[in-house]
Amino acid sequence: MSKTLLITGGAGFIGSYLADQLLEEGHRVRVLDNLSPQVHGGDCMRPDYLVDDVELVRGDVRDPDAVQKALDGVDGVYHLAAAVGVGQSMYQVAEYTSINNMGTAVLLEALIEKPVERLVVASSMSIYGEGMYRTALGQAVPGQRRGREQLKQARWELHDAEGAALEPVPTAEDKQPDLSSVYALSKYDQERLCLMIGEAYGIPTTAMRFFNVYGPRQALSNPYTGVLAIFASRFLNGKPPLVFEDGLQRRDFVSVHDVARACRLAYATPDAAGRVFNVGSGNAYTVREIAERVGAAIGKPLAPEITGKYRVGDIRHCFADVTLAGQVLGYRPQVTLEDGLAELVEWLPRASAVDRVDQAGQELARRGLTL
Repeated sequence: MSKTLLITGGAGFIGSYLADQLLEEGHRVRVLDNLSPQVHGGDCMRPDYLVDDVELVRGDVRDPDAVQKALDGVDGVYHLAAAVGVGQSMYQVAEYTSINNMGTAVLLEALIEKPVERLVVASSMSIYGEGMYRTALGQAVPGQRRGREQLKQARWELHDAEGAALEPVPTAEDKQPDLSSVYALSKYDQERLCLMIGEAYGIPTTAMRFFNVYGPRQALSNPYTGVLAIFASRFLNGKPPLVFEDGLQRRDFVSVHDVARACRLAYATPDAAGRVFNVGSGNAYTVREIAERVGAAIGKPLAPEITGKYRVGDIRHCFADVTLAGQVLGYRPQVTLEDGLAELVEWLPRASAVDRVDQAGQELARRGLTL
């Protein structure tokens, strides 16, 4: 049955793909988005990739009037609006807290007055901090934060109390959060607020913990976007990608098509209410490997520059266990990294890529956020 669905932040990268898929299913789609200059450029115009059938309400999720207008007549909500970026969140504390925490609170107050049939909120793998590990005896243990002294000595890996190396393993949803950045704290707040209010007011709510999402339409000129897009921007500007630590930290990279599909499944699955799900590929790649593969795919195999530096708030290893999403939602990642990179490379000639990575790095260094 056709529904009218609202996507907050829906003019952005992930939201636009979700809008495409919802339209293909026959739904009506409305988007609330402030068209942030950091994401959409200085002209703040409606992006070309947002199809004409999407109704755009330009406004801020912190504005009660804009939110009320956007909610008029909708059946369900996907809440994707957020300021994104671990490093930037550590000095734009008020901005991130305002957009992510207060914006979610404003939306939820409006939903208390105008309940909808479903709410799906975008959370983040950043809430885990370090992922899960296995000891030499096979015991599963959560990763602990690395101290500054350890990092200053470039001892990147995690060890147990006896000094034995820990092996990273997939991280499942039952790992306790370890909030090591303002961004992580704000995403956890978004997640818990939505689940709490959803339960209190009878709005079935699901939180989706996205891992490292990539694909066409990412804001290549935003130095705080996903690492894969940042690497692509560097290559397009004839510069090697900058890789922190030794480049052997492992992450999960998931196609935006799979992420949008997971969000649709969460909305359509009654048993998803009140639960959280990892949304990743279920695969782990080193950051150095990703840099090399992006360069090879673009045809500019510049060796990545291994900086040996560390950013405050970064973690060593974290990649997704997607078993629960498969069991409950029927989610199966469909886009391989090879196919996803090929699609990204095909899109790049049409994209604008102003490299601002050096400026962002200088800003972090000036504030003592890199070691």
